[in-house]
Amino acid sequence: MSLFPAILVLTAVVLVDGLSAQSAFRSDVVPVPVQLGVMSRCPDALVCESIFDQVLKQVGSKINLTLIYVANVNATEPEFGITCMHGPRECAGNVQQLCAAKYSTQWWDFVQCQNQQGRFQVGLPDVALECAKTAGIDWQTSGVGMCAGLDGSGNGAEGVELLRESLFLGKALGIEKSCTILINHKKVCVHDETWQECDGGHGVDDFVKQINREYERINGVLSQ
Repeated sequence: MSLFPAILVLTAVVLVDGLSAQSAFRSDVVPVPVQLGVMSRCPDALVCESIFDQVLKQVGSKINLTLIYVANVNATEPEFGITCMHGPRECAGNVQQLCAAKYSTQWWDFVQCQNQQGRFQVGLPDVALECAKTAGIDWQTSGVGMCAGLDGSGNGAEGVELLRESLFLGKALGIEKSCTILINHKKVCVHDETWQECDGGHGVDDFVKQINREYERINGVLSQ
């Protein structure tokens, strides 16, 4: 009798880098939702985004990272109809980042480029256009420019509507401060001048551990 059928049966239950072979070949693996409640010119946001730049290098394939913006609807605000804590240019930065996220897979590189210029540069048209080039985004043809404003202004109609939707989502999720970190829709940490409410820790390895745990739970993966 051939040994090949027995070998095939055994390979169905071996572990591959901590995953069952059955899970390793699934096409329906679900990434962990990770949301950062931020303001694009907020120093606390830059702290969180710097941390998650390192987190992404370790577990980027396991998460769906989104930024949710903290602001308030204000019908009397002439440019955006929204009041952003750090002024209108922050609203513009929020819009630029939302449009990049909608239309480009390089959106995170775009955000990081803006942050590297310093928070008071976020939202400026020339910085947005330059960071689009740095991130490999064609501002004119990718859809980002039409969304945010072809001139880089950040006041494009679609982008402003995305910002309104984002701030309503943030309120529905109970996000009140920048920066608030949610993993699988659960608040796990806040940075508001200092780290707060971080029962699972606030370092890169702490967030990686929490994400891995949620990934295993969501997808029924065997723990190592």
